[in-house]
Amino acid sequence: MKPRFFRLSFFYWILVPLALYGGFVTVGLPHVIWSYEFVDNGNAYDPFRARHYTSCTFWGPYGVHTVPASNGRCGYVAFFKEGGR
Repeated sequence: MKPRFFRLSFFYWILVPLALYGGFVTVGLPHVIWSYEFVDNGNAYDPFRARHYTSCTFWGPYGVHTVPASNGRCGYVAFFKEGGR
């Protein structure tokens, strides 16, 4: 019996890089929260008071991006493409 050197199962690992590249093309690269602005109601430094954020600044491989807050909240990570959001 002759050994098979090329099996289809040897190439399954290619699916992982292809999926990562597809995600990169679709949503971009992750950027982490760097700073934010919020409405100061006199309790700016009280960690137990609710804040209403107005803008969020994210930092990552494509630079710094400032976006308006979504419903008064900022996420910890946002995905951006090279040209912007």
